[in-house]
Amino acid sequence: MRRKGPVMEDLLTAAEDRFLKGKVQITMCLVVEQALMGTRMLRMPNCLLKLTRLVLGHKLRALFILTFKFMSFVSILLYWRITEDAKVRNQVYSLPTEIRCAHSVPSPAHAIADGPPPPPGDVFFVETSEQINPNDLFTCSVESAARTHPGTRVVVLMKGLAKRNASLPNHWGFSLLRCFPNVEIRPLDLPELFSGTPLAKWYSQAQQRWEPYFFPILSDACRIAIMWKFGGIYLDTDFIVLKNLKNLTNVLGTQSKYVLNGAFLSFKPRHKFIELCMQDFVENYNSWIWGHQGPQLLTRVFKKWCSIRSLRSSKSCKGVSALPREAFYPIRWQDWKKYFEVVSSSELQELLKNTYAVHVWNKKSQGTRLKITSQALLAQLHSHFCPATYDILKMDSERQ
Repeated sequence: MRRKGPVMEDLLTAAEDRFLKGKVQITMCLVVEQALMGTRMLRMPNCLLKLTRLVLGHKLRALFILTFKFMSFVSILLYWRITEDAKVRNQVYSLPTEIRCAHSVPSPAHAIADGPPPPPGDVFFVETSEQINPNDLFTCSVESAARTHPGTRVVVLMKGLAKRNASLPNHWGFSLLRCFPNVEIRPLDLPELFSGTPLAKWYSQAQQRWEPYFFPILSDACRIAIMWKFGGIYLDTDFIVLKNLKNLTNVLGTQSKYVLNGAFLSFKPRHKFIELCMQDFVENYNSWIWGHQGPQLLTRVFKKWCSIRSLRSSKSCKGVSALPREAFYPIRWQDWKKYFEVVSSSELQELLKNTYAVHVWNKKSQGTRLKITSQALLAQLHSHFCPATYDILKMDSERQ
């Protein structure tokens, strides 16, 4: 998606100024002519002719400004509508809250004994809303990470748990994830996470005003704060992990030939690149443009880091690499419906042969019903990479 840049903002501001000045002049003209001619006007005043010429001269600019503002307003309303609908859709309601652990859950002790110890650094997932009822994709994401990283701690941080006591809610997703000894589910303490970073002041101020995209922006802030303080791997909760990611360091993924994406990040703690991301987050803050604090921010900083104007010029410099789109985003967000289309096993292998993890674009796909027993791409991913979640969903579908 194209974003308006500084040049476009200047043009819009200039057009608005000229249009407003014109309106002031016309208003003054009307007042003067009414005073001179009285309230009854027998002929069209000259100021109305000026108004007509002004409107015709600026109608394209005015129409563009009004259309842009209207579309911005509609996009915000649509975003909040989707966010609200996501709270009630795509959930499994008929399952018991307690799940017996499957025998296929790996033991980290055996995995470590079979090879060298994994590199340091945890795998992090973050839930910045108040939701404490993880859906099936959330559960599949964490399970797939736990299975592919049996010797690594997988930490799930949830804001909604910060106001509760030490026990987790009774929910089938939590019950299933407790079966994995390397999974830890903790409250997300935002003031503590941002303390000692440039994001601390931003967070305290952001809580005092309304912002249309606060939750995704908060998620953007959390991931770079986690990478700065702890390092390791960050993943969005709509990823399905196919391979171990521990051999990737100071890496992020390319979403398209124009934009990077922070749904996956892997960095050493206190890396200079992440420090620059936090500085840019604060200095160029804009909460009214979708993605400005996320994908666009990472793209801006990477271009400055590599001293390039286009991502085509370089995908690796000064120790930081942007992997090709196939590594994490083999299916573009525009093609998200492909996850619900039937594919053969050979097509699946060919599609994912250069892929570490698959981003499912939950922002687009949420609410789309998945027949878990079908050969749809997403159903096969569940079956192969989060089999415990798959078995639960299959059992639920057989009951209906």
